[in-house]
Amino acid sequence: MLEYAHFMEISDHLQSILDSAPTKTGCYLMKDVKGKVIYVGKAINLRNRLRSYYHASAMQNLKSRQMVRRIADIDWILVGSELEALILEMNLIKKYRPHFNVRLKDDKRYPYIKVHWQNPFPKLTVTRQMVNDGSRYFGPYTSVWAVHQTLDVLRRIFPYLTCDREITGEDKRACLYYDIKLCTAPCIGVINQDNYRQVIDDLCQFLSGRTEPILSRLQEEMEAAANQLQFERAAALRDQINAIQKVVERQKVVSTEYIDSDVIAMARSNGEACVQVFFIRGGKLMGREYFLLQGAEGAADADVISGFIKQFYDQASMVPSQVLLPHEIEEAHIIKQWLSSRRPGETFEILIPHEGQQRELIQLAAENAAETLNALQARWQAEKHRQTEALAELQSALNLPIPPNRIECYDISNTQGTSAVGSMVVFEMGIPSKKLYRRFNIRSVTGPDDFASMEEVLLRRFNRWQAAQELGDQPGEKVDQSFALLPDLLIVDGGKGQLGRAVGVLAKYNLVEKIPVVGLAKQHEEIFVPGQPGPILLPQNTQGLFLLQRVRDEAHRFAITSHRKQHTKTGLASRLDAIPGVGPARRKALLGKFGSIQGILDASVEEISSLPGISESLAHSIKIQLE
Repeated sequence: MLEYAHFMEISDHLQSILDSAPTKTGCYLMKDVKGKVIYVGKAINLRNRLRSYYHASAMQNLKSRQMVRRIADIDWILVGSELEALILEMNLIKKYRPHFNVRLKDDKRYPYIKVHWQNPFPKLTVTRQMVNDGSRYFGPYTSVWAVHQTLDVLRRIFPYLTCDREITGEDKRACLYYDIKLCTAPCIGVINQDNYRQVIDDLCQFLSGRTEPILSRLQEEMEAAANQLQFERAAALRDQINAIQKVVERQKVVSTEYIDSDVIAMARSNGEACVQVFFIRGGKLMGREYFLLQGAEGAADADVISGFIKQFYDQASMVPSQVLLPHEIEEAHIIKQWLSSRRPGETFEILIPHEGQQRELIQLAAENAAETLNALQARWQAEKHRQTEALAELQSALNLPIPPNRIECYDISNTQGTSAVGSMVVFEMGIPSKKLYRRFNIRSVTGPDDFASMEEVLLRRFNRWQAAQELGDQPGEKVDQSFALLPDLLIVDGGKGQLGRAVGVLAKYNLVEKIPVVGLAKQHEEIFVPGQPGPILLPQNTQGLFLLQRVRDEAHRFAITSHRKQHTKTGLASRLDAIPGVGPARRKALLGKFGSIQGILDASVEEISSLPGISESLAHSIKIQLE
């Protein structure tokens, strides 16, 4: 036994793992009794690192004690270098999102501005995923709203294409955007491909903070146009210069050194951690973003900053010349090596300034992080109070035995009875729990019968609840949490008719006494309750009414979205079915491979004919009939 055995009892299984761990470089995955990964780490010497978790010094940290108590198994992956271990560690954290790792507090990817540079006439879109397809990316941003605000500004300065026209330069007339100066109209040949791409390149340079070269070139072009008596073009260039200068004037000059820098600082309060990043380009503060972190409670500041840097720059579209940090981090040398590899042929530094202008920037970023975190916590507290108030109001108005901490709402969407879809949304403690949302493609109903469709949805929902109860008694069985629990309040979108169907379904499962159910009619926000002749009307401008409306609107939105997807898929399938030689198997193969009509049209005959059962002649036929 090792020296730490008396301090914490270790199972024979874990002891054998610690004894047999290699002394090589790699990553390790700690798992709980259910096999779930709860922590991912890396080490130059895996055996030494794993044993260190069971030393008395490690047990002084609350987070370490909690984690070690939950470890039931440990796996490892050997790599060839410390840099490889760093990259693998980041990928594993991204994949498993372990509870005890510091990680960005957002399951979805952050949005980017994507410039489709590989296209002859590049467009701009918003995306949440960077792909190595020749495009240029800018971000990440933390707010989609902020991205669209940025795009609105950019379009007024650098008018870019937004339509789906095939650009030949020979169209007879341009769209309205050309008339309101939000497009340069390459479709009618007002601007050629080279000049349009110059506009988009200027836009990219602008986003990168390179405004001086753009202004200098535009100034020269304006003067040349004026000398050649092209006064309309000179005036357009003057307006563009003025628009750029107005934006640049709002960018605060923070450094006399024209070095691209990211300034990173952090604030912590009540277990929450907020990191603020200042983006300095060419000596000017181009923008700032804040990021919230999970798994930071109990971790040292240096570990939190280190965890953030690895995840942020793994997603970032560019790495600056230098990163300024408030204090030293343990992994600085390997992080520097990794980020330097992202800037081939260029220098990169991690700096910890202790005085001067750079230290002032760190302090300013820390103050912003603290203010942001205070504001967020105040908002969270206010929202929590409103949610508690809303649930209490609903409990009182509907005479419920307990506050409706879990609310389920159901809605039906269809187009003249086709592609009907039912939606189930779940709110927990007044907050939407989107991971528990479910959609139901209606199977048993023909025609536009919302009552029968609602009955089918509820029957399927409670059938799955019943199945979950049976599975729950069997060890190792995975239960869908959307259906495993009963709601404290069930809402159906509609009046007495829908409510009657819901009560009938509950009666089949002996749940009438266990689950309060109401129907919510949209026109006058009337709440129908079983056994009451008239509806209940909640007072206007109350939190209870606002919550009901939000739940109902969310169910409607989710149903509409699901229905559109189903309708689109059905329409695509029917177009393929109309092609001779394309049956269910070939249709499924085409949809699985290309996803859409446009995807099939963009594919070559060789790509289509590579699918099982599709000859070259049939591939030609498919492309011709879909055009």
